[in-house]
Amino acid sequence: MPDSRPQPPPRPPSSSTSGPAESGSLLLCGARLTDGRTVDVRLSGGRIEAVGTAGSLTAGDPHARVDLNGYLLLPAPAEPHAHADTALSADDGGPVSYESRDIQRRATEAALLQLGHGATFVRAHVRVGDVQGLDALGAVLQARRALRGLAELTTVAVPRVLTGAAGADGLAMLRDAVKMGASVVGGCPDLDPDPTGYAEAVLEVAAEHGCPVDLHTDAADPARLARFAAMAGGLRPGVTLSPCGGLGRLPAEVASRTADQLAAAGVRVVCLPQGGCGSAERRSTAPVRLLRAAGVRLAAGSGALRDVSNPVGRGDPLEAAYLLASRHGLRPEDAYDAVSASARAVLGLPEVRVEAGFPAELLAVRGDRLAGALAPAYSRIVVHRGRVVARTSAVREYCGSVASAELGLPRQGRGVLP
Repeated sequence: MPDSRPQPPPRPPSSSTSGPAESGSLLLCGARLTDGRTVDVRLSGGRIEAVGTAGSLTAGDPHARVDLNGYLLLPAPAEPHAHADTALSADDGGPVSYESRDIQRRATEAALLQLGHGATFVRAHVRVGDVQGLDALGAVLQARRALRGLAELTTVAVPRVLTGAAGADGLAMLRDAVKMGASVVGGCPDLDPDPTGYAEAVLEVAAEHGCPVDLHTDAADPARLARFAAMAGGLRPGVTLSPCGGLGRLPAEVASRTADQLAAAGVRVVCLPQGGCGSAERRSTAPVRLLRAAGVRLAAGSGALRDVSNPVGRGDPLEAAYLLASRHGLRPEDAYDAVSASARAVLGLPEVRVEAGFPAELLAVRGDRLAGALAPAYSRIVVHRGRVVARTSAVREYCGSVASAELGLPRQGRGVLP
């Protein structure tokens, strides 16, 4: 039976895959690319050193080789929208624990789960203020340090209220969160009595500290979005909105005009095709084809990972790409772009291609075509900073039959089933 649980990184004898990220070199042998070529890829110093025809490259250490025969090699996905403080809390039963130790454990486990799926970079939204203060953020930052060398985890500070009588405390907490280590300023303007004032406060703090902005909004109010686009235009290093499901409920003409305004302001959108991170009645997905047609940079994230908002959330970027292709009609290439190249662009990360000179952030998936890989996508090998950091293996066995032998159907296992 398929076992999709992430496994520890492989440990071949004398292999540099288990050493420091930048040490030695690693040769990926016989990988198939999306253009149909079968190649060897040599990695060194956290980057792709060379790409050549299969059998043409060598590694300095003969043991530092990974056989990718039967695998499709892709740029690794990135996760642009996770919730590290609540991830996996549905598994615990009873009230959610916000003790720092429990949050750190869940955040670490969630990041490793997403790493096993292929995401070597995760942007995690973390609530600050209220009773928790900065404790949850501190716990997630501890998880970030524990994950160093395996995956990159960055945090978005999410205050509840920034206007009115309670707003002063929230604003002070937001500034403290950035000083503490949150690298992105976020929040939920829809929950504030003054959504526009909330957005203004977030943009002000972001401008003070030179931080990106990443806001939750249903995007169901076109006038509010127009005002926000006007305020956000030109802000560097950039503004992101998610999940924007309300855009899909607007009249087509209004939604199209709003998308044009977002595109003109350079605002990016992260959709959540796996179910979002809000109430059940608001789980519609942003109109991905309309946004892409308007020129909005569109990425796809996972949202809730087995918490109260989505107790069955998987946190799998390939599932998000599969849903964009199957439900929203995107080509497999465009769907995968939303969880890889576009997700990295939204997060301000350097571009990755399977070409010499690019960062060695890679995902190998069992299969020979992208469309086929997005469907089952069980077996995966994940490369971060030039070394293998996760391997997920699946073995499916069928009992022997005359029909399977005559038709030459593939079998992965050779044992006899009981």
